[in-house]
Amino acid sequence: MSVLISSRIRFDANAIAMLPSHIKVIATCSVGYEHIDVAAANARRIFVTNTPDVVTEATADPTLFLMLGAMRRGREYASIMDQGWRQRFGLSDMLGIDVHGKSLGIIGMGRIGQAVAKRARGFGIKVLYHNRHRLNPDLEHGATYFSDVREMLPHCQILSLHVPGGSSSNAYFDSDMMALLPRGAVLVNTSRGTLVDEDDLIAALSGGHIAAVGLDVFCSEPEYDLRVKDLPNVFMTPHMGAATVETRVAMGHRALDNVADVLAGGTPRDRVSSAPY
Repeated sequence: MSVLISSRIRFDANAIAMLPSHIKVIATCSVGYEHIDVAAANARRIFVTNTPDVVTEATADPTLFLMLGAMRRGREYASIMDQGWRQRFGLSDMLGIDVHGKSLGIIGMGRIGQAVAKRARGFGIKVLYHNRHRLNPDLEHGATYFSDVREMLPHCQILSLHVPGGSSSNAYFDSDMMALLPRGAVLVNTSRGTLVDEDDLIAALSGGHIAAVGLDVFCSEPEYDLRVKDLPNVFMTPHMGAATVETRVAMGHRALDNVADVLAGGTPRDRVSSAPY
């Protein structure tokens, strides 16, 4: 009656065509569902579900971690300590960038974007955001809305991406968009690696237009572009945004809840496609 998978297992049209007729739901234990051909599942009257809500807090935390690590030269400091330190630094050496008092632009003000904004305010950061639709005022908490992302970018000393992936958003953030940021801006991406043109990003980092970047996601994973690791102003993690014990357990339970909804004859709570009955 059901198939339970993770994001590492690809279900394309051919795989879905091979499923027996009694399969009613493909439940992925992940937020992303790019590995599933949703249209093919729809055609087979199969529900597709994901686990969005339970990863919000766990993903927002490393967004701030990557932001701080990028701005305070975390990778370089760690390298110095790994090498034994053994040298003294003057007042003007190895300086990072203050986080407090900066303006953070958030592209995509969904659950995770709002959770990031909440944490950022605790650091004394001004929040700007672009979203397909403006939030209700009670959810903005003083954040400034921009209907045009290009109008927002020149005001962003920090930019954090929280846009769903997919073919329509591939290389969404390219050299033209990067050029709109003020020189010395910091970019953080914990959403999808395909959102950023990595060739353009490397050029912007090498030229100094972008001062630093915090990355948890890459265009190609796990075989990411090794040019990135040679840049000292890149602070990165291997796509571990939701990697906590509590969150992984919650994701598994949520996937099973979706399966249970279908087996009980109902509609799954986290459907990303619904069987066209």
